[in-house]
Amino acid sequence: MTAPGAGAAGATRACPHCRETILASAEVCPACNHKLRFGGPVGELAAPAALTPLRVEGSFRNPADSGAWEYSMVLTIRNERGEEIARRLVGVGAMQPGEQRTFALSVEMNPASAKRTRH
Repeated sequence: MTAPGAGAAGATRACPHCRETILASAEVCPACNHKLRFGGPVGELAAPAALTPLRVEGSFRNPADSGAWEYSMVLTIRNERGEEIARRLVGVGAMQPGEQRTFALSVEMNPASAKRTRH
């Protein structure tokens, strides 16, 4: 897999606030929610709102009559051929009897723009 060049759809950069790798076109960091760009010239149309074609949320509770359980949250992205593109360990933890955790996954999509500006 080759990384797209600067200005190309899918180009990435590091968020100046949290250092996560994000899309170069992002106006808000999806990891830390810091604003990265401010509006363009007066009269310029605002960017269209992101689409969320996938959102999954679920929770589970560790039964009160069981011992402590550990968990690992792993995110995997695959292409149309089923090849793994990315795999990330998102978080780990432990749950004591009677504790509950809720996990949410969402995918936001925006049209790629040929126009790029620097922060």
